[in-house]
Amino acid sequence: MKKGLKIFGIILAVMFLSVVGYGFYLYNSLTNTVDQMHESIDRPVSDKREKEVNMEEQEPLSFLITGVDSRGDNHSGRSDTIIVMTVNPKEKSVKMLSIPRDTRTEIIGRGFQDKINHAYAFGGVQMTINTVENFLNIPIDHYASINMEGFKGLVDALGGVTVDNAFAFQQDGFTFNEGELFLNGDEALAYSRMRYEDPRGDFGRNDRQRQIVDAVIQEGAQFSSITKAGQILSAVGESVRTDLDLNGIWAIQSNYKEARHNVEQMEITGSGKRIDGIYYLQIPDEEVNRVSQELRAHLELDTSNTASSQ
Repeated sequence: MKKGLKIFGIILAVMFLSVVGYGFYLYNSLTNTVDQMHESIDRPVSDKREKEVNMEEQEPLSFLITGVDSRGDNHSGRSDTIIVMTVNPKEKSVKMLSIPRDTRTEIIGRGFQDKINHAYAFGGVQMTINTVENFLNIPIDHYASINMEGFKGLVDALGGVTVDNAFAFQQDGFTFNEGELFLNGDEALAYSRMRYEDPRGDFGRNDRQRQIVDAVIQEGAQFSSITKAGQILSAVGESVRTDLDLNGIWAIQSNYKEARHNVEQMEITGSGKRIDGIYYLQIPDEEVNRVSQELRAHLELDTSNTASSQ
């Protein structure tokens, strides 16, 4: 089984909401890091929007965060983690949705239905964006992908993260007791990976993924993290890819950073089904539409439109 970054959303925490705020004295290091991370994709403004988001006017925007089981600079493979994050700076709020990797939906550009995480293997981040937009009927404005090594390195660069564990379990040789825990990179990866001891399976694992995302957001925003900036930038540059350039990152830092104080974790649910011997998660249309309408409202988009049928 793939052991991807179950929490790559963490990059948003540091890159979009924290790292770039460390100050102009890091400007040269930051510029080099952003150049290393930057990978634009050839796509027009989403057809789910009438016009491109104006970040200077603090219009709500969305991100697709994908976690890929890869090493070093390699970002190929399946996206074992898919997180949609919407940010509304006027409401000072963030909504974060994990899409289960086994979700069955149409893979845009392939003409058939499959597990949503296969879109990345078929057509990279571009096909994943198109597929997620079609599934949820929302625009995806920007993306970031992060690999497993980057996840562990980023948590370690921050000096670790603190989580509140709901019940005791073991995973990958680590024991996680109930209550408040302080985790290093290896421990955080194992913590986010567990699902077989959780009665909620993938849904429980998604909760732990988002829990660590929020922990990284809060840790990355602390003033004490300034002294760790070099390590953080190094970890991010080696393992993160995004379509945002330096100007875009500065605009987000300037106009959206306060939204991090109010992060709402969303969930989408369905039931398992085997089709031709393969397990899929089937999500009812009414559940897809419920989540779609909530995200569209947060993005200040027309909520009279409904998501496409799977």
